[in-house]
Amino acid sequence: MTPPRPPMPLARRLLLAQVLVVAAMALTVIGAAALIGPAVFAQHMAEAGHSSPVVIEHGEEALMIAGSTALGVGLAIAIIGAIVASIVMTRRIGASLTRLASGAERVTAGDYTTPIALDGADRELTQVADSFNTMAARLADTEATRRRMLTDLSHELRTPLAAISLVLEGLDDGVVSADRATTATLRTQTTRLTRLASDIRDVSAAEEGRIRLDRQVATPSELIRAAVATARPAADAAGVRLTSANEPPSVAVSVDRLRIGQVLDNVVRNAIQHTPAGGTVRVWSEQGVHTVRIGVSDTGEGIAAADLPYLFERFYRGGTRRHDEGAGTGVGLAISRALTLAHGGTLTATSDGPGHGAEFVLTLPLVV
Repeated sequence: MTPPRPPMPLARRLLLAQVLVVAAMALTVIGAAALIGPAVFAQHMAEAGHSSPVVIEHGEEALMIAGSTALGVGLAIAIIGAIVASIVMTRRIGASLTRLASGAERVTAGDYTTPIALDGADRELTQVADSFNTMAARLADTEATRRRMLTDLSHELRTPLAAISLVLEGLDDGVVSADRATTATLRTQTTRLTRLASDIRDVSAAEEGRIRLDRQVATPSELIRAAVATARPAADAAGVRLTSANEPPSVAVSVDRLRIGQVLDNVVRNAIQHTPAGGTVRVWSEQGVHTVRIGVSDTGEGIAAADLPYLFERFYRGGTRRHDEGAGTGVGLAISRALTLAHGGTLTATSDGPGHGAEFVLTLPLVV
């Protein structure tokens, strides 16, 4: 089987296209002149009083020679112009395409930091370059997130695995007895690993749209009461006052109660965790035109401005408790955002800075 022939170079294709256009124009002019010219010329000669066949024949011959000469010169100029235009266009477009190809090769090699600059290029090619630069920037962000996620994941795995390894070594050496405290330690660390695996599975499934939602009509009041009841023991244990405000009674949303309950539980527990004893966590709701907003406000540590853009990324935990044993797996907020997006809603966070508390707002569309 013979290999396919490589495509014709761009310069040659442009030149060929323009030559074909010029040739078609020339054939059209020649055909029109041959069909219409003699009859029109004879008519005008007769109207001028020249009816001699010899005079008419010489006039037609002169007309054909002059027309052919003019057409030949014009055709030559057109072909030369086509060649020059194709060379100029090819160099201009070719230089831009070469830069785009070089940029694609850099991205393929893992270099996302060098944008493509097409100064003076055509608008369409400039738009392609801008889109390509945007894509490269997003790939750079994705790659940075992936590397950070792998680093954080290895850290999350290292801690419980190290604890289990130490306990097992102690059992082998006889310095640790196989009592309830030992089994409790092993159970705690294996539970942590199980929770981490489950959270990673859930956030991946939610972000990829693989979670099926069992939607039911619910009111914000019902959702808030369930979230507060679930988080009450944790709040009491932490010495945090957990309250709920009056909610609009007449509105309803279509949600998967289990999944939205998971979202609110993650957000409320996160607020309790970052609120010192004696502080307050308040859950409220507010009706909009087409949406309802369920908020969780706290008087806790607050969030630095540098941390706000990354709160909903996997394994990101800002603040002073990011490495605490009880700080969770660092995936809860990522799962919450993915589940919220699956419901057609949004989940946002705001804070005036460290020491000024934080507020998370879940926005859901109302039932029409």
